Amino acid sequence: MPRSREEWKTYGDVFDTFTFRTLFHLASTGIFDKIESPIALGKESNVFSAKRGKGKVCLKIYRLEVADFKRMYEYIRTDPRYVELKHHQRKIVFAWTQREYRNLLKAREAGLRCPTPLAFENNVLVMELVGEKSPAPLLKNQPPQNPKKFMGMVIEDMKKLHDSGLVHGDLSEYNILNHNEIPVMIDFSHTTQKKNPIFDDLLARDIKNVARYAVKIKSGFDEDKIKKKILGKV
Repeated sequence: MPRSREEWKTYGDVFDTFTFRTLFHLASTGIFDKIESPIALGKESNVFSAKRGKGKVCLKIYRLEVADFKRMYEYIRTDPRYVELKHHQRKIVFAWTQREYRNLLKAREAGLRCPTPLAFENNVLVMELVGEKSPAPLLKNQPPQNPKKFMGMVIEDMKKLHDSGLVHGDLSEYNILNHNEIPVMIDFSHTTQKKNPIFDDLLARDIKNVARYAVKIKSGFDEDKIKKKILGKV
């Protein structure tokens, strides 16, 4: 783990004092041993690889000071699981982190290819690291060699998620990994249940985004075909 504030600053100021304490507690309980290197640095969260024994895990750290709390709250306030959540910035980030952990568990139960969640505390989520010697690349950076087969697997997972009563909510080539020509969905913080009034809108957006990319790489799938695969109708 970084040992000084100067080192923390090299990672986009994600390691504020509160976050460092959270990381220290997780490390002290054996969830991970040592942070290695950044995988992705973003406006809402930063993602790092970390050592855990002889293997590696992934740390997703939501920012406490610069995250878009208003946008987070607009998504989470309609989720039946968080109807009692008050409009308090830090609590929203904590709930957002917990929400992604719970969504990953449900997605795994539904048979999806996605990271296994290992633990969460406050604004830090610990997950399985997808990849071997290095993290698996995003689909946007590594298009599939067999577009039809790959996108067929993506749509299959979208259907599994829908049949389990969930929708990803932010699906695109930016939230799918290409792991040795196998799609792995990531970023499940937007995922919500059918009881949520915005469920249908999120599903329509996911289908549209995936269809746009599917057409771009000439996979043979378009919006109508994807919708029929997931819903059984056009």
